[in-house]
Amino acid sequence: MTAIVAAIEATTQLPSYQTAVLSWAPDIAQIDHGPAGALMGYDFHFADDGPKLIEVNTNAGGAFLNAFLARAQAACCAKVKIQRPLIDEFEGSIVAMFMQEWRLQRGSGSLKTIAIVDDAPMEQYLYPEFVLAREMLARHGIDTIIADAGKLQYRKNTLFIDDHRIDLVYNRLVDFALAEPEHAALRAAYQNDAVVVTPNPHHHALLANKRNLTLLSDPIALEVLGVSPEERHLLASVPQTRLVSPENMDELWQQRKSLFFKPVSGHGSKAVYRGDKLTKTVWLDIARGDYVAQAFASPGERVIKLDGQEMQRKVDVRLYTYQAQPLLIAARIYQGQTTNFRTPGGGFAPVLVV
Repeated sequence: MTAIVAAIEATTQLPSYQTAVLSWAPDIAQIDHGPAGALMGYDFHFADDGPKLIEVNTNAGGAFLNAFLARAQAACCAKVKIQRPLIDEFEGSIVAMFMQEWRLQRGSGSLKTIAIVDDAPMEQYLYPEFVLAREMLARHGIDTIIADAGKLQYRKNTLFIDDHRIDLVYNRLVDFALAEPEHAALRAAYQNDAVVVTPNPHHHALLANKRNLTLLSDPIALEVLGVSPEERHLLASVPQTRLVSPENMDELWQQRKSLFFKPVSGHGSKAVYRGDKLTKTVWLDIARGDYVAQAFASPGERVIKLDGQEMQRKVDVRLYTYQAQPLLIAARIYQGQTTNFRTPGGGFAPVLVV
């Protein structure tokens, strides 16, 4: 999985690839202030012939909760010791990551204040991990504030929350282009280089726009773009992905039972459909929308015990990274068409290497 991530991130640095994916990105995504993108998330399904990369996320949630969970698991399960280096180094790696993001944009000076930003953060499902992140960064002398993006203020070329000047924004918004009216202050500060934002619209455009999977899964396109044979071999782990268009919609409808349909700008498994469950009505919405069709890669399965009963559950694996280096690995257990946290007995789970 780490090798696949490295191949993807090396590909995104090619000028030819950047020209291609930025051609369908919004104007704000053309801005590159230098940061590499904090806490990337790469989601995999496991097949008999190896891992299949299903999705790339620039605002991947759960890392801080999973690190907390893994430390608790390590106390009672000797088998987790093989993952201990990542667990033990997680806090130091996170602090070093934010410091590096600061240096990549600012070059020098000191990082004093970080804002963890989302819409109505206290109402977010993963709010507890914002608190864990705040406490972790505070232990290392970084003043950290959990902030509602709509309450940020941009004045005198500085971003503020109340009277606190913000040096760096750890961005957890799903408004990837910062286009919503309530995000105007953050958008202006980002555009004018008044604050370090990570991850930011440029990172999403290069790495997480689902349309990019149409290139990453096309060996001919990758060869034309100048991707090395070794990296093309690794990128064969990306299931074939095609943009839904009027020209291919009839063909894709016929092939739907072997496909998964995802909105190009979607997140959190919203408006995602397994092809064999599609109705004609939903298909017409997909055909009119901005969707990709991805070859179906079956998730892994694990048996869990729930109220004393053994039950089968689906599982995927998320690799959290920074600059293509692993920070943590975690699983998500679920039932249904798409990954969710509503399944009884499901949710985040530690990965034990045996």
